Amino acid sequence: MKRIAITLALLALPAALAFGADAAAGKAVYDTKCKACHGVDGKGGAVDKSSIAGDAVATTKAAIEKGKGKMKPVASVKGDALENVAAYVASLK
Repeated sequence: MKRIAITLALLALPAALAFGADAAAGKAVYDTKCKACHGVDGKGGAVDKSSIAGDAVATTKAAIEKGKGKMKPVASVKGDALENVAAYVASLK
């Protein structure tokens, strides 16, 4: 199961990059909006102990737009910022 998730994440990353997503810019968004709960490396933080590191672009975008579990939607992350932070999360190992 983990191998499938990793494969999907690796497949999604080039697609995100091909559409102009900027993982470096996404890190800045992640550091501001996500790091406090999901941790520096996306492997779990003080609020969310689960790992999001390497999640597929579509999975990250859906969680940000619609919320997931206890996480509420993050309305302030949209457009290019949404694409960029999703590319950054997919790039985490």
